[in-house]
Amino acid sequence: MTGLDLDTDVFVAGGGPAAAWAALKAARAGARVVLADKGYCGTSGATASAGTGVWYVPPEPAAREAAMASREALGGYLADRRWMARVLDQTYEGVNELAEGTARYPFPTGPDGRELRNGLQGPEYMRRMRVRVQRAGVRILDHSPVTELLTDDSGAVAGAAGHRSQAGHGYRVRAGAVVIATGGCAFLSGALGTNTNTGDGALLAAETGAELSGMEFSNAYGIAPEGTSVTKTAFYNYATFYRADGSVLEGAGSQSGRSVIARTLLDGEKVHCRLDLADAPAQAAMRLAQPNFFLTFDRLGINPFTDRFAVTLLAEGTVRGTGGIRIADDDCSTTVPGLYAAGDAATRELICGGFTGGGSHNAAWAISSGTWAGRAAAAHARTLGARATDRRLTGAGGAGIRPTGTPGPADGYREVVTTVRGEVLPYDKNYLRHGDRLTDALRTLDDTWARLRAGLHATGGDLVRARQAAAMTAHARWMYASALARTETRGMARRLDFPQQDPAQHHRITTGGLDTVWTAVAS
Repeated sequence: MTGLDLDTDVFVAGGGPAAAWAALKAARAGARVVLADKGYCGTSGATASAGTGVWYVPPEPAAREAAMASREALGGYLADRRWMARVLDQTYEGVNELAEGTARYPFPTGPDGRELRNGLQGPEYMRRMRVRVQRAGVRILDHSPVTELLTDDSGAVAGAAGHRSQAGHGYRVRAGAVVIATGGCAFLSGALGTNTNTGDGALLAAETGAELSGMEFSNAYGIAPEGTSVTKTAFYNYATFYRADGSVLEGAGSQSGRSVIARTLLDGEKVHCRLDLADAPAQAAMRLAQPNFFLTFDRLGINPFTDRFAVTLLAEGTVRGTGGIRIADDDCSTTVPGLYAAGDAATRELICGGFTGGGSHNAAWAISSGTWAGRAAAAHARTLGARATDRRLTGAGGAGIRPTGTPGPADGYREVVTTVRGEVLPYDKNYLRHGDRLTDALRTLDDTWARLRAGLHATGGDLVRARQAAAMTAHARWMYASALARTETRGMARRLDFPQQDPAQHHRITTGGLDTVWTAVAS
């Protein structure tokens, strides 16, 4: 291989908040750390382009109890209170840490003069996280997507390889441990900040034998003004939704009425909305908390509190959903030695159950899981000593790198992406799920995988796009296989053919496999 060849203790794949926290904590634990981001660390991903709430709750028993109870029913009672408590503790510590040092985050103050620490402006947050990571001595490889993981003779993960998009050459990093923090998968839906979220980390992990969990909880669709990309669904709790003729769209809502919006849009009718339930103090608080939400309206000359505007639904998949790489222990290790997962790449069922935690819970999970994964990866690398970077390595990548048949055209990924999006983005397939439609879609996706596995092959920049296509295909197959395995409605995994919750299915579903996808009830 020509290009960059590095040795390190911990390799972090990703560049969002979870990756930054993992790299920071690994470095502070004494490890040499390399972080590789598909984009520019500090500006790429869903958080950097937006504002987010944070599940920041002071350590007061009543407040913590209310925080944990608030979404248990919505999540189908699949969340784990022990994990919730751990995340609340770690998030409280992590957010308070952001207020310290020369790269401190400028939290706004409330009327009483106290800092409001339950929200973060993504651009400022991630700019400061990049500074913290750099000051900790982490080597950052920007515009360097990972294309495959490397394993040793025992099957343990021992590094990664990728492509440096701007430099035009490859790279390889030998490492004692790897943290996957590449985000979820939004299938290139156009939701703000998600174009790098193509499920790459899940594919990388699965190719080494890692399992996934909660992939049925993947049909998150965010509300956005028509023709735009900002999906700040929480603010639509203040909205009234209207039909094109100006009459109220009965049953439509942000938290429990999006299916009504989806059905109306499927019928070819426009849906309008107005945030007319927000009083003056709420309006002021909203602008302070999430100013980027209002940029589009300001540019279009729309007052969202008084003017009606058309809305749509954009798929956010496992970015706002809760499925991802299965966490095997408290340290965010996976089922594969040497491999750790954090942020949206990992399952968030442990704190959200089967319903999205939105930005708040996901932001807390990024801080917490990134912290634990980084520290654990550093500890694992220490146990290996000099052996960490003195192992015979094998590339684990398959689809798009090592075809099993005759290689096809280098741009074959284009057709794959079109097919996958056609099976995942439509509301009547993924949002309003029915077993018959899921089965048909999964059959198409299985056929697509078989073809790409046999013939998809690319190099250089095309390799990155080919691997993205393979990752989206694998992601969709795990999603639909898991959705078919859950023959009930629980959390966001709603089934029109099984509309009731089944007490006998109060369990998590794991999945994995590539050429043959499997599902199982978690023990």
